[in-house]
Amino acid sequence: MKIRNLDLTLLRTFVAAAERENFAQAAEKVARTQAAVSQQMQRLEAVVGCELFSRVGRNKRLTDQGVRLLEYARRMIILNDEAYRAMTQEVFEYPVKVGACVDAVDTLLPEYLSMCAEAYPGLRIDIQVGRSRWLASALRRGDIDLMLDVASHEDFHHVVLRTSPVVWIAGARFHVKQNMPLPLVLVDSGCPFRAMAVEALAQEERPWRAAFQTSTLTGVRAALRAGLGITPRTIEILTPGLKVIDQELALPSLPPISYRLYSRVNDCSDSARKFSALISRG
Repeated sequence: MKIRNLDLTLLRTFVAAAERENFAQAAEKVARTQAAVSQQMQRLEAVVGCELFSRVGRNKRLTDQGVRLLEYARRMIILNDEAYRAMTQEVFEYPVKVGACVDAVDTLLPEYLSMCAEAYPGLRIDIQVGRSRWLASALRRGDIDLMLDVASHEDFHHVVLRTSPVVWIAGARFHVKQNMPLPLVLVDSGCPFRAMAVEALAQEERPWRAAFQTSTLTGVRAALRAGLGITPRTIEILTPGLKVIDQELALPSLPPISYRLYSRVNDCSDSARKFSALISRG
């Protein structure tokens, strides 16, 4: 039996067409014309000796043989890309040490780590989590290379990664009691969200009390789900079981807050510069 090589370029187009069930949309994905995609699929069908698509209205559906090839095509593309990255990836002498506030760890950091793993699989990243004051001291001493924080630190160079609305959040079990101070779920002193809430309520002369205090975002979520109170936070922490209650309780509007990436001026390793540039493009 004569063995013929399957062209990975054709397989990439085939996967795009199979996932979108439409040659025009596949053409956008692979940056080709629709006519070019059709020609590629004809070439692939000639190589494998069977029809891979059938027409259903304006769409293209996989035949049984097409479904069979799709699994192999995906595996071949993944293996090809892994091999390429393994042979061409940069070798980093040092890891990048990132300090992050709890809000960033829980919301933004997973996305950034995924981006880095894709772009620089050989780069090791060490994560340290702490409060703003400790993070700033660690960056100043050189114990960390970069700092991801929502607090402002004017003595470091920074780039804004994202600016997010801040809203009042409660759990599904929460019920406000009339003529009673607002029960707040707060992080210990030093948290910018705490200061923001206290200032906004003071301006409207709205009475409040600290119903629950914690040092972690996990603790905040647990208290909210238990219905112990409300808290100001960015919309990124919203999960099933939590809701925005600004309008329901006629609460004061809160200013947005920015997630910033801080670094020491002209004092970054190559690893830190690559990581910083990557997530700044975000």
